[in-house]
Amino acid sequence: MGGLDSNAVILAGLLPIMRTGGTGLEAIAAPMVGGMVTAPLLSLFLIPAAFLLLRRRPRSRPADE
Repeated sequence: MGGLDSNAVILAGLLPIMRTGGTGLEAIAAPMVGGMVTAPLLSLFLIPAAFLLLRRRPRSRPADE
C-alpha cells in the first residue's frame, strides 16, 4: 500500500511535536495529525464502500415503446 507507509512516517514526525509543549507548533500539528489519520481511513474503507453501494443500485430502464 503506497500511502500507508508515508502516512506512518509523517505521523511519527508529528507526534513528538504534539507531545512537547510550549513551541507553538501544536496548533499546526494537531490538524495535520487529524488529517493524516482520517485520510487513509476514508480511502481504505469509506470510498470503496460507497463505490460498491453505487454500483449495486439498479439502473433505471428506459420505457419500452
